Amino acid sequence: VQLVESGGGLVQPGGSLRLSCVASGFTFNTYPMGWARQVPGKGLEWVLSIYSDGSRYTANSVKGRFTISRDNAKNSVYLQMNSLKPEDTAMYYCATERDGRRWYGQGTQVTVSS
Repeated sequence: VQLVESGGGLVQPGGSLRLSCVASGFTFNTYPMGWARQVPGKGLEWVLSIYSDGSRYTANSVKGRFTISRDNAKNSVYLQMNSLKPEDTAMYYCATERDGRRWYGQGTQVTVSS
């Protein structure tokens, strides 16, 4: 399993960013995909998931602002982040799981600051 994120950066409060994750090494369309984030010194927060049937989970902390989508033809999953807040500043990780095992990408940094 290999997951490679991109799209992070510095954005002002209220702005938007779109993160991308390209996956390889597994049958992408049969696996759930998700995004998690971590602030230094704090635990990992699971924020969104999208399942093989297209159903989704969204954490309350980002509900109404963040959206997850997937393109099975491109083995890719996306995170659209709108109305960003300083508290959204974190390292964002793409992830997948199967049979109790979870894999993460290397992460992409998102910084929300004026």
